Amino acid sequence: MAYQLQEINRRVQSGAAEFLAECDENYAQRVSLAADKILSNLERSPIVLLSGPSGSGKTTTAMKIAEELLRRGVNSRAVAMDNYFLTQDPRTAPRTPEGAIDYESPLCLDMELLSQHFAALSRGEEILIPKFEFARQMRNDSLGTPLKLERNEIAIFEGIHALNDDIAGRHPEAAKLYISARSNINEGAVLRFKGTWMRLVRRAVRDYSFRGAGVAQTLEMWANVRRGEKLYVSPFKNKADIVFDSSLPYEVPVMKHYAVPILKSVPEDNERHDEMLELVKAFDHFQPIDPALVARDSLLREFIGGGSYKYH
Repeated sequence: MAYQLQEINRRVQSGAAEFLAECDENYAQRVSLAADKILSNLERSPIVLLSGPSGSGKTTTAMKIAEELLRRGVNSRAVAMDNYFLTQDPRTAPRTPEGAIDYESPLCLDMELLSQHFAALSRGEEILIPKFEFARQMRNDSLGTPLKLERNEIAIFEGIHALNDDIAGRHPEAAKLYISARSNINEGAVLRFKGTWMRLVRRAVRDYSFRGAGVAQTLEMWANVRRGEKLYVSPFKNKADIVFDSSLPYEVPVMKHYAVPILKSVPEDNERHDEMLELVKAFDHFQPIDPALVARDSLLREFIGGGSYKYH
């Protein structure tokens, strides 16, 4: 799917608030369809596997699906699969071609424990969700959270490897969703803004604003993130029952406020400096939108802040 630049700019100029509300409603309809699919599968399994590449808005989408399910009388629990990371032994850890530990690899996840937990939850048994301490790069099971599903209750396991064969393949009965910001923005037949740029911008703005990482640091990580997506994430999207596009037509005009200043700060000796200049120029095609118009429950708030959801 592709959006048209001319239509985006026309809607911004004719009534930005109405445009944002319409886009958010379209996104809500996608959430509703996902909830339909999950509920239709509930008799087979209480487990939902939600995957997608970095910057896709998986966390907000999982929360919104949970809200939609609750409106229909079904409770759900969101579980971050990042907590199932294994404490890495430098002697045996998976490595990138450059020799660094490959944190994008599914070998960093405790697949056996995940599989055991899916089976236990399906039997109505209690599990202890582990806690991974990223600051110390180690798993601390003593800080784990107990979870037991009641009747008609659902667990949404969210993570980039949720559809990997070692997870979804062992549990084909689970409902499966793949989320990504997939839509390009064209001007006629000319590509003006890539879908992958949307995800990079989301991540760069979030890292800069909330994770203390400059854009150069994000770019340094991004190459391996993209490599990991192509190897470990995208190949499994055809396993999904629903492929969910999390892009919003209004996000580039909003992100223009946040992204352009930090992208311009990329040092000239950075190997991706020219690409960042191309990205900065791409924003010139868009009429800006005041971020104050963005709803507090918008998916975009996951990346720009000021939202009504709490992110851990």
